[in-house]
Amino acid sequence: MAQTLELIFINEAGSKVTLRVSDPKENLQATEVKAAMDQIVSSNVFYSTGGNLVSAAGARVVNRDVVEMELI
Repeated sequence: MAQTLELIFINEAGSKVTLRVSDPKENLQATEVKAAMDQIVSSNVFYSTGGNLVSAAGARVVNRDVVEMELI
Protein backbone atom coordinates (compact mmCIF):
# COMPACT_ATOMS: atom_id res chain seq x y z
CA MET A 1 0.00 0.00 0.00
CA ALA A 2 1.37 3.39 -1.00
CA GLN A 3 0.85 6.33 1.34
CA THR A 4 0.97 10.03 0.63
CA LEU A 5 0.81 12.87 3.14
CA GLU A 6 -1.13 15.82 1.68
CA LEU A 7 -0.46 19.22 3.24
CA ILE A 8 -3.15 21.74 2.30
CA PHE A 9 -2.39 25.45 2.53
CA ILE A 10 -4.16 28.72 1.70
CA ASN A 11 -2.28 31.20 -0.49
CA GLU A 12 -2.52 34.99 -0.69
CA ALA A 13 -5.32 34.74 -3.28
CA GLY A 14 -7.39 32.58 -0.91
CA SER A 15 -6.96 29.43 -2.99
CA LYS A 16 -5.96 26.01 -1.69
CA VAL A 17 -2.51 24.66 -2.53
CA THR A 18 -1.64 21.02 -1.83
CA LEU A 19 1.88 19.71 -1.26
CA ARG A 20 2.28 15.93 -1.39
CA VAL A 21 4.92 13.92 0.45
CA SER A 22 5.39 10.29 -0.60
CA ASP A 23 5.90 7.60 2.03
CA PRO A 24 5.57 9.70 5.19
CA LYS A 25 6.89 8.24 8.44
CA GLU A 26 4.55 6.00 10.40
CA ASN A 27 2.49 7.31 13.32
CA LEU A 28 2.64 11.00 12.46
CA GLN A 29 0.96 13.16 15.06
CA ALA A 30 -1.22 16.14 14.16
CA THR A 31 0.96 18.41 16.29
CA GLU A 32 4.07 17.39 14.31
CA VAL A 33 2.36 18.03 10.98
CA LYS A 34 0.97 21.40 12.14
CA ALA A 35 4.41 22.51 13.37
CA ALA A 36 5.99 21.54 10.03
CA MET A 37 3.27 23.36 8.08
CA ASP A 38 3.69 26.49 10.22
CA GLN A 39 7.45 26.35 9.52
CA ILE A 40 6.79 26.08 5.77
CA VAL A 41 4.49 29.13 5.90
CA SER A 42 6.87 31.24 7.98
CA SER A 43 9.90 30.29 5.83
CA ASN A 44 8.21 31.39 2.59
CA VAL A 45 9.94 28.58 0.69
CA PHE A 46 7.04 27.83 -1.68
CA TYR A 47 5.30 30.21 -4.05
CA SER A 48 2.10 29.41 -5.94
CA THR A 49 0.36 31.13 -8.83
CA GLY A 50 -1.84 32.80 -6.21
CA GLY A 51 1.09 34.10 -4.20
CA ASN A 52 2.84 32.96 -1.05
CA LEU A 53 1.37 30.38 1.29
CA VAL A 54 -0.23 32.21 4.21
CA SER A 55 -1.80 29.54 6.42
CA ALA A 56 -2.28 25.83 6.98
CA ALA A 57 -5.76 24.60 6.03
CA GLY A 58 -5.50 20.86 6.72
CA ALA A 59 -3.62 17.65 6.22
CA ARG A 60 -4.46 14.05 5.41
CA VAL A 61 -2.82 10.72 4.79
CA VAL A 62 -4.00 9.03 1.59
CA ASN A 63 -3.62 5.24 1.28
CA ARG A 64 -3.53 3.72 -2.16
CA ASP A 65 -3.34 0.06 -3.19
CA VAL A 66 -1.46 -0.53 -6.40
CA VAL A 67 -1.78 -3.86 -8.17
CA GLU A 68 0.50 -4.39 -11.15
CA MET A 69 -1.01 -6.31 -14.03
CA GLU A 70 1.14 -8.58 -16.14
CA LEU A 71 0.30 -8.09 -19.79
CA ILE A 72 0.57 -11.21 -21.89
